[in-house]
Amino acid sequence: MSEKRDYYEVLGVPKDADDNTIKRAFWKLAKKYHPDVNPDDAEAEQKFKEANEAYEVLSDKEKRQRYDQFGHAGIDGQGFNGGFSGGFGINLEDIFSQIFGDFGFGFGGNNRSGYRHQGPIPGANLRYRMNLDFMEAAFGTEREIKIRKEDLCKTCNGYGTKDGKEPPICGTCNGTGQVSGVQQTIFGQVRTSQTCNNCHGSGRAIEDPCPDCMGTGRTMITKRLNVTVPAGINEREMLTLTGEGEPGTQGAPNGDLYIEIHIKPHEVFSRQGNTTFCVVPVTYAQAAIGQEITVPTIDGSMPYKLKAGTQSGDIYTIHNKGIPYINRRNSRGDHKFQIELEVPQNLSKEQEDLLEKFEASMKDENYKKRRGFFDSIKKLFSDFDTKKSK
Repeated sequence: MSEKRDYYEVLGVPKDADDNTIKRAFWKLAKKYHPDVNPDDAEAEQKFKEANEAYEVLSDKEKRQRYDQFGHAGIDGQGFNGGFSGGFGINLEDIFSQIFGDFGFGFGGNNRSGYRHQGPIPGANLRYRMNLDFMEAAFGTEREIKIRKEDLCKTCNGYGTKDGKEPPICGTCNGTGQVSGVQQTIFGQVRTSQTCNNCHGSGRAIEDPCPDCMGTGRTMITKRLNVTVPAGINEREMLTLTGEGEPGTQGAPNGDLYIEIHIKPHEVFSRQGNTTFCVVPVTYAQAAIGQEITVPTIDGSMPYKLKAGTQSGDIYTIHNKGIPYINRRNSRGDHKFQIELEVPQNLSKEQEDLLEKFEASMKDENYKKRRGFFDSIKKLFSDFDTKKSK
C-alpha cells in the first residue's frame, strides 16, 4: 500500500490555514475530481477520496490537533475509514450544502435554495467622457451627445417574439429555467439540475423569434441626448442621466448614464475649486509707484490700482470674480492674480542714462530688502574676523 500524502499537501493549503481556506480548497478539488464529472476515471475517483479524507480530518478540530501532533498515526484507529463517514447511498448535494452553505455555494454550482431561473436584473450603467473648454465649465453650457448602447427592440417590444407579445411559459421546465433529474452513482443517488435547453434559463420559450433582434429582445442603437452642464462644474465630476443606461430584464429599471467631466487647460487662467488664478506682468514703474493696471478675469478685463512698492510675487485678490458655485445663486469664488515684475530690455542710450541717474538718486531706505541683505553680510564677516583675530 502506498504511503499517504500529507493532508495539507493534498488540499494545497498551509499548516496555519483557517477553516474557510480549508473549505474552499476542498470545494475546488471536489468539483474537479467528483466521479459524476469524471465517469470511469479511477485516478480522479482516488483523488476525490483522498481530498475528502484530508478534509474530514482537517475540518475537525480534535482530529486536526492530533494530526498536527502525531501525523497520520494520530488519527488511525479513531473510526476513520478513509472514505465518506456516512458510507454509501448518501446525498452528496446535502453534504456540499452543509459544507459550503455559508459561502452561498452548493454541489454543481447551486445556491442554498437550489436552482432558480433568474429574476429581474437592473440594466447596466454606462459612462461617457465629456471634454469642456474652461469657460464652458465656468459658466455652464448645453451639449448634444451621441451614445451607442443596447436597447429594447422596438419591433417586438423587448419580448423577442415575432408578434411582439410576451412568450408563453416554457413547457419543458414549467417556467423555472432549470430541469432536474436523479443520477445513480457509486455513492448513491444524486440529484442534478441544469439550465433548460429549451428556454436557456429564461423560463419562457420563444417559438417564432423576432426577425430584427433574432429573439434576444434587444438591438444596438445610437441615441442623441441633450445634456445641461451646470455653471461651476469641476474636473472629474459626474453628471447622472437617470435611466439612460442599458435596459433591465423582466421589467427591471434601466441603468444610468454617468457623464464624466474633463476640462481643457486655459492659456491664461487656472482654477482650484471655485477660485481662479492668473499671472499679470507689470513694469518697474507701475509696481514702484502703484499705478492702475488692467487685470484679466473670466468676466473680462477690469482696472485695478496696485499699492506703491508692489513686489514681484505679490498676490492680490478680487472677491466674487471666480467660478460660480453650483446651485448657489449669485455666489462665486474669488479671483487671485500674482504680480510678475518685468525688467525692461533693449534700452536706448538715453534710457540707460536716465536709469543711471535714477539709480544714483536712490538711498538705502528705498531698498529695504537690499539694505537688510548687506547688513547681514557685514555682520557675518565682522563676526568671522573677530573670531579669527582671537
